[in-house]
Amino acid sequence: MIAGLFAHGVRAVTFDSVFLRSIVAMTFFRNSNPRPRRGSWAITALLVLSLAGLMTLPSGYVIERPGQVFNVMGKIDEKPVISATDVKTYESETRLDITTVSLLGNRDSTPGWLQVLVAWLDPDQVVLPLDEVYPPQLSTEQVRAESTAQMEVSQQDAIAAALQELGYQLDRQLYVASVIADTPASKKLVAGDYLLAVGAVEVATYEELREQIQLNGGEPVEIKVLRDGKPMSFELTPEQKDDSWVIGAMVGYVYDFPVDIELQLGDVGGPSGGLIFALGIYDVLTEGSLASNTHIAGTGTISSDGKVGPIGGIELKLIAAKNAGAKLFLAPEGNCSEVIGQIPQGLSVVIVNDLKSALSAIQDFNSGKPAPAISCTNQEK
Repeated sequence: MIAGLFAHGVRAVTFDSVFLRSIVAMTFFRNSNPRPRRGSWAITALLVLSLAGLMTLPSGYVIERPGQVFNVMGKIDEKPVISATDVKTYESETRLDITTVSLLGNRDSTPGWLQVLVAWLDPDQVVLPLDEVYPPQLSTEQVRAESTAQMEVSQQDAIAAALQELGYQLDRQLYVASVIADTPASKKLVAGDYLLAVGAVEVATYEELREQIQLNGGEPVEIKVLRDGKPMSFELTPEQKDDSWVIGAMVGYVYDFPVDIELQLGDVGGPSGGLIFALGIYDVLTEGSLASNTHIAGTGTISSDGKVGPIGGIELKLIAAKNAGAKLFLAPEGNCSEVIGQIPQGLSVVIVNDLKSALSAIQDFNSGKPAPAISCTNQEK
């Protein structure tokens, strides 16, 4: 209806404009000197062209929008997103959507000023400084590689969390997933190195590795690894990024999984799909449907022990979930304060802090219990 009215409006304005130009033209030929009129039109045209040119100049910003959603219980290219070869799997009617944020622009090409202006005026878009999304010291390719590595690590942690929730016992080892170019780890550590120690302190988890690096406060540290079965050590001098000391290596865990599970989601990066992946794996490996035919969406990182962590862009992901038709959205506890006041009408949101609480929230919602009121009294602001 609105589109129809707008179309009619355009036609009316076009007709009136032609009529008005005819009257102006007749008046002009009768009463005016044409030279000044042509000059004023030329100046106006020049101003319009100059403004149009300015609007197309690179802005130094990127634009975030609600992105696609991906049902982990579905298929991509006729292949299940979640599959297993040596354990029984079950069909499910439940839909579990990973939500994403679409990003317009990168370090090689930023949106024009006109696009930025439109995004600033649109509540469903967010304008961010380029350096906030693409650090100056990293190329677009490096940022993408880091995002891909984060997704791979997240998937492994999701498998571990789901299997442990189902009662499996797991062994794991900390390793280098990727190395960022032109960082302290570059040309020293390589993807596939198993991390053993920082100095004399053995490290078995990411938290232990990070703690030892921070304790050195930017001083050189000795990183001990196992490469192709041989122990090696390298001296690295961490560099400061924001309020932390980093060496420029993405790390993850290699697990000795008792069952073979494969995850595939196409060209999607980052760690924020961890929670939904874990729920999907749990559903595939248990009989029946996790929540009948309920459409559920969510976001959040997940650790191997099932802890759910905060992510970015949650307001846009809520919009993406609503647009896709989800009825329940699972949000990380760490994003609680960002959720308040941003929930689209018709979408129920439950705050969760681990895989167990997410499973409980789904069970309660499926049984007809209303989502509890969101309270962030225990959250850090």
